[in-house]
Amino acid sequence: MELVSDGDGLPRCWWGAEPEIYRVYHDEEWGRAVAADERLFEKLCLEGFQAGLSWLTILRKREAFREGFAGFDPEVVAAYAEAEVRRLLADPGIVRHEGKIRSTINNASRALELVSEHGSLAAYFWSWAEPESPPPVELVPATPISTALSKDLKKKGWSFVGPTTVYAFMQAMGLVNDHLEGCHVRSECEHLRRQTLKALP
Repeated sequence: MELVSDGDGLPRCWWGAEPEIYRVYHDEEWGRAVAADERLFEKLCLEGFQAGLSWLTILRKREAFREGFAGFDPEVVAAYAEAEVRRLLADPGIVRHEGKIRSTINNASRALELVSEHGSLAAYFWSWAEPESPPPVELVPATPISTALSKDLKKKGWSFVGPTTVYAFMQAMGLVNDHLEGCHVRSECEHLRRQTLKALP
């Protein structure tokens, strides 16, 4: 739990300094509020694929995942049949785990149900965000809120959405702001998070 900086002199969370793909992800994506349904669906699915692997592995394969899963459009993915499963299992660009592939297809249908019930995925997921998100004193694998959200998703039929997976999703999508105090993007991420909270019903 410390701040580091590389040649640009900007303080950032220790995990986001290197390699470069991590630094760009840390500075430009992680913790920035997301309210676009396809991006929310994509991230939760990719966190499921990440289980047991490093996020770096998934990040390097992300474009191949996007191509394989039609940009993570839930309506398209929900209609995938056995031919698409076989195609994805033969795709060396992604993580070829049959259970996780089938989970993504299942979760697409569940996402459409959430949209029907709540109006959007953003409205549902952001209802789990707390108004305040102070700088962390430690980074924990899960929280009571991520555990409750995981339980609710599982009740609704989602899979590969354990509390740790859900918390990583919440961190990345800005539902919580776990950038350390003094990180050069923390204040901007918090501003965007609060704006999103105000904008959503």
